[in-house]
Amino acid sequence: MKKDLIDIQDLSREDIDELIAVAEDIIADPDKYAEKCRRKKLATLFYEPSTRTRLSFEAAMYELGGQVIGFSEANSSSAAKGESVADTARTVACFADIIAMRHPKEGAPMVAARSTHIPVINAGDGGHNHPTQTLTDLLTIAREKGRLDDLTIGCCGDLKFGRTVHSLIAAMHRYPGVRFVLISPEELVIPEHVRTDILQANNIEFLETRDLEAVMPELDILYMTRVQRERFFNEADYIRLKDSYILTPDKLTYAKPDLAILHPLPRVNEIAVAIDSDPRACYFRQVLCGKYIRMALILKLLGVK
Repeated sequence: MKKDLIDIQDLSREDIDELIAVAEDIIADPDKYAEKCRRKKLATLFYEPSTRTRLSFEAAMYELGGQVIGFSEANSSSAAKGESVADTARTVACFADIIAMRHPKEGAPMVAARSTHIPVINAGDGGHNHPTQTLTDLLTIAREKGRLDDLTIGCCGDLKFGRTVHSLIAAMHRYPGVRFVLISPEELVIPEHVRTDILQANNIEFLETRDLEAVMPELDILYMTRVQRERFFNEADYIRLKDSYILTPDKLTYAKPDLAILHPLPRVNEIAVAIDSDPRACYFRQVLCGKYIRMALILKLLGVK
């Protein structure tokens, strides 16, 4: 039976640990993996703009010895003519061995997965899920902190529409000793389903606050997010909220010396450029982790050893 990755909860903790171990092995010995996907094709179906996710998938497949086909915007595909996601997926499955799809509508990658016989990876669907970003985050945390348990994780910014935060909480709650500090404006708090179905249902300790500086000394991880203009229906609300949190060097005065600062990127202005030279800034190392964990995922879903 084929395997897909639509939601991070499709993976068990053991699956995640295995993917991280394979990614670490790829980092240590890339030549061993250089021909693993020879004659295999990845189709990147990106209905929404993307830099890191699309290019890291492409780089991942090329470094595994495979090939890449696809499109980088809906207008360059038959979606512009009204073709359904299901029909596009069935068509592409005639040419490719695996699909990575980004789509603005929640559930679109699931429709694709149900419509085709080849594996489908959700590369982000609306404000819903972004499981490969979460795998990227987990590999980054594991490499920066040496563990995925006994951590206090601060998530700051747009927690309402931030699919990366939702997926991160869904993954990390399975590791013991993990505590979340949720920092956002009142209008952008974590959705109720994440609060009740994941945090409260699993007795995960969490704190909701508006004050980043007050909780900074507690944090092992600070996961910054941008306020996403594309998720707002009202421009005035976006303008009012977009600068709610801006991380500057002075705000790190009382942070732990081994704090790890993550960001799924793109950054707008929520992290000052001056932070980039701080050794605690991990977000560009995080980008590189994305390529390696996607290599591991492609191998797993294709059943390549």
